[in-house]
Amino acid sequence: MITHNRASPSTYAPRMQEESTRLPASRKAAIVALVADAGQVTVQALAERLGVSADTIRRDLDQLDGEGLVMRARGGAVDPARMPRMDPGLNTRIQVQPAAKERIGAIAASLVTDGDVLIINAGTTALAVARHLRDHRGLTIATNNLRLATEISPKCFRDLYMFGGDVRYAAQATIGPVAFPVTLGRPDLDIRCDLALVTVGGVASDGGYSTSNLAEAAMMREMLHKAGKVAILADSSKFERRLLAQIARLDAADYFITDKEPPAELAGALRRNDVDVLYAPAPDRL
Repeated sequence: MITHNRASPSTYAPRMQEESTRLPASRKAAIVALVADAGQVTVQALAERLGVSADTIRRDLDQLDGEGLVMRARGGAVDPARMPRMDPGLNTRIQVQPAAKERIGAIAASLVTDGDVLIINAGTTALAVARHLRDHRGLTIATNNLRLATEISPKCFRDLYMFGGDVRYAAQATIGPVAFPVTLGRPDLDIRCDLALVTVGGVASDGGYSTSNLAEAAMMREMLHKAGKVAILADSSKFERRLLAQIARLDAADYFITDKEPPAELAGALRRNDVDVLYAPAPDRL
């Protein structure tokens, strides 16, 4: 079920209580809160604060790092929002939150009408969108996503164009102008699209949409400017995450598509900027 939310969502903000942190889930929540508050915390400081062994803290930090909630560092951990990761390869990122990305992809595809002209950027969530376009027809698609051509059904598009530029091999993407050369010695041909579907690395109530690569941010910003409508796509691990390069402010998007209800502060900021929030929660487990 797709949830369309313009109302301010309720949030649950557990108070940190020392007696509850001995339970693994509560202890890990406390670690995330402490790291976010301080920016960086040592293993020893966490062990003393939470009353557990340093080995227990190290194991917790390893698991939290794998979930993207903290960034493991020598002797402790840092807040990933303050020190963004190096961009991992596409084959690594494709294994992160795959079910959430498929739900996002399905919602994004539901915004597309047969015959539309689309811009789709690079990223694993964008590949999920491509898979869910299989029942559409007559689309024109322009992309910098080198993997998209192998994921999308040839029945759904009339024309598929690839933006040129430098190749980022690990990300399977090109970085360059959002335009196509007509002939040598003449200006590039400008383009317009009905809908831009753009995946981002971070979305924050006070920082807008961001990514970790400066050149990529410039290209994504140009994609937004060439679209009649803009849908920003990001799974819930990107909430309140601020990366190196700002792509645009929140009001640059018409839709924000994700996999769960955003926290109250972010949802309120999106609402004030007239952004429709679309999300499909994970199905209940029996």
